[in-house]
Amino acid sequence: QVQLVESGGNLVQAGGSLRLSCSASESIFSFNYMGWYRQAPGKQRELVAHITTSGRANYADSLKGRFTIIGDNAKNTVYLQMNSLKPEDTAVYYCNAVRLGLNVVNYWGQGTQVTVSS
Repeated sequence: QVQLVESGGNLVQAGGSLRLSCSASESIFSFNYMGWYRQAPGKQRELVAHITTSGRANYADSLKGRFTIIGDNAKNTVYLQMNSLKPEDTAVYYCNAVRLGLNVVNYWGQGTQVTVSS
């Protein structure tokens, strides 16, 4: 059973930074993609960023330049470095891992709350 455990969510002032961590129970190389999604109150869950096993990263257009996703296979961990945070970044952030095959299998963490005050 794959487990993804997020940490690092907190209350921060606008302009501040946070680093979220997602610790996986298996090697991050065992997944085709790992990434982060977020869901704000009353809104749909949206992609923040994901990274492939080759290290290629993709970001939501609105977040490019402020957020960085980093994979550390030695620690089975994916990080999301968030800089210049804005109140609209307030959301629950979820770690996601994907395995492609005959079926697409998605794994999710429990989420970590990020609150940015103005």
